[in-house]
Amino acid sequence: MERILVLTSGGDAPGMNAAIRAVVRTGIYRKAEVWACHNGYQGLVKKDIFKLEKEDVAGCIQRGGTILRSSRCELFHEKKERDKIKRFLKQKDINNLIIIGGDGSFRGAATFSNEGGPKSVGIPGTIDNDILGTEYTIGFDTARNTALKAIDNIRDTAFSNSKYFLIEVMGQRAGFLAVDVGIAGGAEFILTPEFPLTAEKLAKKILAPRRKKESLIIVVAEAGKPGRSVRIADKLRKLTPFDYRVCILGHIQRGGSPTVVDREIASRMGNLAVEAILAGESNCMTALKGGHLTLSPFPGEKAHYRKLETDKLLKLGTILAS
Repeated sequence: MERILVLTSGGDAPGMNAAIRAVVRTGIYRKAEVWACHNGYQGLVKKDIFKLEKEDVAGCIQRGGTILRSSRCELFHEKKERDKIKRFLKQKDINNLIIIGGDGSFRGAATFSNEGGPKSVGIPGTIDNDILGTEYTIGFDTARNTALKAIDNIRDTAFSNSKYFLIEVMGQRAGFLAVDVGIAGGAEFILTPEFPLTAEKLAKKILAPRRKKESLIIVVAEAGKPGRSVRIADKLRKLTPFDYRVCILGHIQRGGSPTVVDREIASRMGNLAVEAILAGESNCMTALKGGHLTLSPFPGEKAHYRKLETDKLLKLGTILAS
């Protein structure tokens, strides 16, 4: 009987529980045993694994976060620790590993497999949607809906009190989240890591002749460091005659019950991950490309992240808000 171990690693994302549920139930349907550990690779370091049954994943599909919990593990970067884990898993006859997480988690899994560890298949989960090789990652749709709801609420008070707001969303390296919620929320300006705009240039755009507006919404991707919007607001106050309020959405975007999109895609990815690993696939992840679910190689050691390739959507946002 094949044994599969599933874990969640790195930042949590809504829809991870749907993926876990699909892995467990598909695995059992295919006559495999499904095992798990808490807190990602940290659970493997502690050799704290347990078997999962169908009933263990009942009632979790609507929950945000991950029932397996997640963390980052520095010890897993050390080969001597990976060797200990490898020996432990061989003793337990576990030779299949499914990782739900981001590109860093996948690189760790690829290294582990290449050193003689278990076959590894990943399921991409991050609200930033920035993993190279797939057009969609679990959690992105829920995060953008959460952020959009916040923007809608802020716009109500911005209009009522004639205020200018900078709303900061997540997006460390890529602006997918900022662009989507900016366009959907009617933001006048959208700032992304890929197409940086200085406070001076932004101030000129704000002061340019335009349709008179009683309020203004600027969506800002955090771009590597939360709180970026506070510094931008400070500069804009000096460069323009307006006052600015700042709202940093932060980790509120990572929580909440997953949307239909995230539940459905996560379920399909979980199913495909099991089918793939039982068919002998390894060093790959489930991926959505052109609307079709497929497999894609793990991002390489020196692979870049996925990012906005053009500023077409930014220009569209400007046109629609003019």
